[in-house]
Amino acid sequence: MYILGISAYYHDSAAALIKDGEIIAAAQEERFSRKKHDHRFPKNAIKYCLEYAEITANDLNFVAFYDKPMLKFERLLETYTALAPKGFSSFLKAMPLWIKEKIWMKDLIKKDLNYNGTILFPEHHQSHAASAFFASPFDEAAFLTIDGVGEWTTTSYGIGKGNNIEIMADIKFPHSLGLLYSAFTYYTGFKVNSGEYKVMGLAPYGEPKYVDTILNELIDLKEDGSFKMNMKYFDFAGGLKMTNDAFNKLFGGKPREPESKLTQREMDFARSIQDVTEIIMLKMANHIKNITGKNYLCLAGGVALNCVANGKILREGIFEDVWIQPAAGDAGGALGAALFVWYQYLNNKRISDNKNDKMCGAYLGTEYTNESIKLFLDKHKIKYEFLETESLQNKVADILSQEKILGILNGRMEFGPRALGARSIIGDARSKKMQSVMNLKIKFRESFRPFAPSVMEERISDYFEIDRPSPYMLLVADVKKERQLKMSSDEEKLFGIDKLNIVRSDIPAVTHIDYSARIQSVNKNTNPFYHGIISKFNEKYGCGVIVNTSFNVRGEPIVCSPEDAYRCFMRTDIDYLVLGNYLLDKTEMKKITNDTDWKKEFELD
Repeated sequence: MYILGISAYYHDSAAALIKDGEIIAAAQEERFSRKKHDHRFPKNAIKYCLEYAEITANDLNFVAFYDKPMLKFERLLETYTALAPKGFSSFLKAMPLWIKEKIWMKDLIKKDLNYNGTILFPEHHQSHAASAFFASPFDEAAFLTIDGVGEWTTTSYGIGKGNNIEIMADIKFPHSLGLLYSAFTYYTGFKVNSGEYKVMGLAPYGEPKYVDTILNELIDLKEDGSFKMNMKYFDFAGGLKMTNDAFNKLFGGKPREPESKLTQREMDFARSIQDVTEIIMLKMANHIKNITGKNYLCLAGGVALNCVANGKILREGIFEDVWIQPAAGDAGGALGAALFVWYQYLNNKRISDNKNDKMCGAYLGTEYTNESIKLFLDKHKIKYEFLETESLQNKVADILSQEKILGILNGRMEFGPRALGARSIIGDARSKKMQSVMNLKIKFRESFRPFAPSVMEERISDYFEIDRPSPYMLLVADVKKERQLKMSSDEEKLFGIDKLNIVRSDIPAVTHIDYSARIQSVNKNTNPFYHGIISKFNEKYGCGVIVNTSFNVRGEPIVCSPEDAYRCFMRTDIDYLVLGNYLLDKTEMKKITNDTDWKKEFELD
């Protein structure tokens, strides 16, 4: 039996396919369309899923859409009516698309897929909860879903057991932790639904100066983690902006202009909202533990991508273990909708061992054979060297030791926002200059942005203060104390961005200014090629950690195809490119002719 899950029309459209309960394919539309956070109907992602399974839409038994469009439409109408005449311009902007397409979702799916079967519509947070629990390793667990907003719900918690999830309580729009965080994303000059991770990365540079103001003025936070927002400071309910003049007055000025210089003020805002988010999530986690009594917690929703808060929940020991859906945002809703149908709607048995999840390492996307890669290289007369796998891994390890930077396209593409070694740019974690070079000359992005370590799973506790795998880069932990380097008295006096270039450990390229790291542990079974590279680097040079960042430039979706990878390779200062078993050396490449200006091609995030 085949079930196709779809998410679309907000951001991060995606498709996911399960066969007899097994997750076999999943991908975001942006990877194919090359439009970051593409919200459109995921026709290309659906095409990939069907082609992977070698089926057509006629072979599908069910299609599941990740929310209830009519319920969301109801929320919009009620909100605009309650706020009228305020928000009329926003109403006029939103309604045409709803009237033309969104409320006719069933007809649209049938038409675009040429599909006449059953279409089901779980609620938005049911899809999030299903993606968290049903894909997790646990037979029983509590779950917590937090995002901007679904239909009405912004936060929910409940219990998953076997093949059933039950939502026990929720928080409803306009009260939303996701939208509160996005309000500060907007206020600090970053793009909403894209720049939130920048706020998280910026937070360690700041001081929590505004925590009390947020807790006293913006939200009424209860001990159980529930809260209400003071809506006099926000315009997102009926306007086209996140914040308003009252917010500006409270914090002493207008929002930072995008792309303008970052100041200590923005860093302090980032630190403050990050601290508040952690306070709220910890209260929620404690309450959920007390109410459910469960040993495990599953997380999903866009806020579950806040790996700093996730790491804090784990370190507090509230639950024995925490599992986060790697595609925690709306993309993962497509997967959750399909899983909800298989388990809860159809009542199929679910088997779990409390150890192994169902995500296949998140390697669920497109894959290119050496044959297809060679055809591309030969067609464009690109010089290459073919190497058998072990020889290639050895050579990559040697290249890394020379502080060179490599792009990798090998194996199936990752599902979710993190590159996990299949579509990654890698470097030597021991290098003192690697972070700066990668940010400014490879990614063309802000200098403060940290990079993640990829570490051999079997050596994770040798480098980081964590005692379990973190395969999806969704947990933050400190670098081991014995690997940290003590700052001088002069260094300790520095503030803000001046802290950036201080060497803090023996793996400085992946050590953030607060000695933390967003960890990806690499398992030799889920990604043997990538694990083999790090293993060879460990054998030859004594380090089981490398730098990993997504294979793209700022504003560009992560690369999908060999063509995407080669284009990004040639547009940047990446030194070498791995395509399957083929190695390309930049010094041997001819300049691309008739290339477009990527800064105009991609909308900067």
